[in-house]
Amino acid sequence: MDKEYKTVLNFAQSETEEKKSRFIASVKPVSSEEEALAFISQLKSKYWDATHNVYSYYIGGNNIVQRFSDDGEPSGTAGMPILEIIKRMEVRDLVVVSTRYFGGTLLGAAGLIRAYSKSASTGIEAAQVITKKLCKKVKLTVEYTMFGKVQSLLASHGFIIKDTIYAQDVEIIVFVPIDEVDGFTGLITEATNARALMETGDNVYITLDLKGKLITTE
Repeated sequence: MDKEYKTVLNFAQSETEEKKSRFIASVKPVSSEEEALAFISQLKSKYWDATHNVYSYYIGGNNIVQRFSDDGEPSGTAGMPILEIIKRMEVRDLVVVSTRYFGGTLLGAAGLIRAYSKSASTGIEAAQVITKKLCKKVKLTVEYTMFGKVQSLLASHGFIIKDTIYAQDVEIIVFVPIDEVDGFTGLITEATNARALMETGDNVYITLDLKGKLITTE
């Protein structure tokens, strides 16, 4: 499992125009090639009257899958530029379909590359680029007298607190990056004189915006 990667958060669409040709970018996060192909098929049915439905998808992990189609546009002017944008923006596990309605003016090879690149980048931005980070879920149990110190320590080191439960003692649910678990354990042990109870849970991918703020967990 990758420790960290970027993808998109949601399905989104954006529209751009180049010399009266309309380009509708439809972007969706996917986890398999089958899911990508189903989305492409759905878009081709929806925009059956379009001049072209160009697509590209890139699925990372242990076995990288990348495909693209120019869908009738001159070779190398449509699907490949979209794939290049995906790679340049360093995102994966997504499919991009750029639907073109011809506006009456030929764009030429350079114009097509520029138009499809712009369509892809605006679509990916609309779908919101996020970071998936592999973390260990850890439950800390501390006495109330130590809570303030531990809370401050976690914040100063950038650890993300998912939840705080006030009971007989204070339980703090923390997401610790997978390669920082040993350091985290030592830090808490030293700060609390080994009086904190630590329970390690599952590995989970957390979803962060590009500023590092927690959005969701899987």
